[in-house]
Amino acid sequence: MPHINTGDFKKGIKVIVENEPYEMLEVNFVKPGKGQALYRTRLRNLLKGTLLDRTYKSGDGLEGADVHRADAQYLYRDSQGYVFMDNESFEQHTVAGEILGDGADFLLDNMVCELLYWNGQVIGVTPPAQVIMEVTYTEPAARGNTATNVTKPATVTSGATIQVPSFINVGDKVKIDTAEARYIERIRD
Repeated sequence: MPHINTGDFKKGIKVIVENEPYEMLEVNFVKPGKGQALYRTRLRNLLKGTLLDRTYKSGDGLEGADVHRADAQYLYRDSQGYVFMDNESFEQHTVAGEILGDGADFLLDNMVCELLYWNGQVIGVTPPAQVIMEVTYTEPAARGNTATNVTKPATVTSGATIQVPSFINVGDKVKIDTAEARYIERIRD
């Protein structure tokens, strides 16, 4: 990968620090009264999610990371993990549950997700921001309970449990924010 000089640092670029891929979240240029210009950066580790603050002098640089994104279709789950098929190369990748995290709770067959690759290996999966699922189980609403913002647990098609308003019943379709595992709205057919 190419060498990236400090003058080319900007938010969103992917670099290698200590043999791991990082994404630049912030870059601040500082010119003290005396001496060299400095670049203060905040980086996020793409493997672990940890944050790192580093300062680089003008003229320094970092190696660019071979990180790219591609759409893939979720096929099924087996004993090794979750199997996705790249939509361009049709290559199948098995992704461990730890990499998926809570996003695995909202996967449905044939759902298109975004895979993050580093050196040809999948290091992250991003499900769609919102999904529509059917409620498979929830307790009936308590009669006379009309207070605002009353919620109850509900199980959806994928097996995940979310909090929904008390008026939601079994068979209703709901829109869910996958990043926060949060109910957004009921979908009417």
